[in-house]
Amino acid sequence: MDRVPPAHPRGGRTEPLGKIADHARWAQGATNRGRSREDKEWIRGTARLTPMRNLLTELLGHLNLERIEENLFRGQSQDLGWGRVFGGQILAQALSAARHTVSPERAAHSLHAYFLRPGSVDRPVVYTVDPIRDGGSFTTRRVVAVQNGQAILNLAASFQTHESGFEHADPMPSAPPPDALADERELGQRYLAGLPEAVLARIPQGIRDRTRSPHPIEIRPVAPVDPLKPGTRPPRRQVWIRAAAPLPDRPEIHRMLLAYASDFHLLTTSLQPHGVTWMDPGVQVASLDHSMWFHRAFRIDHWLLYDLESPSASGARGIVRGRFFDPSGRLVASVVQEGLIRDRRS
Repeated sequence: MDRVPPAHPRGGRTEPLGKIADHARWAQGATNRGRSREDKEWIRGTARLTPMRNLLTELLGHLNLERIEENLFRGQSQDLGWGRVFGGQILAQALSAARHTVSPERAAHSLHAYFLRPGSVDRPVVYTVDPIRDGGSFTTRRVVAVQNGQAILNLAASFQTHESGFEHADPMPSAPPPDALADERELGQRYLAGLPEAVLARIPQGIRDRTRSPHPIEIRPVAPVDPLKPGTRPPRRQVWIRAAAPLPDRPEIHRMLLAYASDFHLLTTSLQPHGVTWMDPGVQVASLDHSMWFHRAFRIDHWLLYDLESPSASGARGIVRGRFFDPSGRLVASVVQEGLIRDRRS
């Protein structure tokens, strides 16, 4: 049986009540056409559990896709102020589409994806699932995300029944506790507040708004990098992450949200030795492919350490490896991504 670890109180945090009635009306509205009864209950449940974080509730609704035909699903997008769909969202939605076609006794253990084209936040994305194989222990699914008649992502995911076996894992690297660190949103507000008005005006309004607003995933960098004054440093990075509010005890929700969060901070790690960031107008950054493995049960509404390193950059591409550790020091997931890091300054 696939289970998440038990939840524990999130000490030191009080949450406002939010607009539960608005969430409930939305969950029962037209966006639920084509969804199963179980999925409608999921949306209503998450709306009750996360009223203090409207963005997280909205994201959970976007991850719970609308079924429009057998093996065909549709999803909407959350605008993070970048002018295009966040790659982690497309990953998570594709994993959700695959999950909808798999027996609940089987849990996702890996995914491998190629980002083919940027997606637009103002149009839905359609996900076609190819049920390649249902074996005795493993299930394989291929998912193609389509927008405006063109594929924007190709993903393969594998699911497995629970089995016990040999165990070993990397130890958790040392890192200061998250309670001793500032949230990325707080850091972003500090950076913006210290900018001259002329420099601030060159930053897109959407990015400025998102820097100041809440986010569905809390991120606390261990050694923050000022995106406007990055300097040079080794290609290593650590951040603590967790969902912005408590979540249901449904493992698939935690896996989808971790897939979503895994796309943060990857390629920026590969830029660190070169003294530039994704905000530099002379640098083009885009994810090319993304692989992820889920090793052990975890909760993303508890703090997870994301330990990142970039072993190589060449040919206008950088590769980054990431490892997620839970608070007890267990390795729970691994990530590898290669992306475009093109220098256009010359």
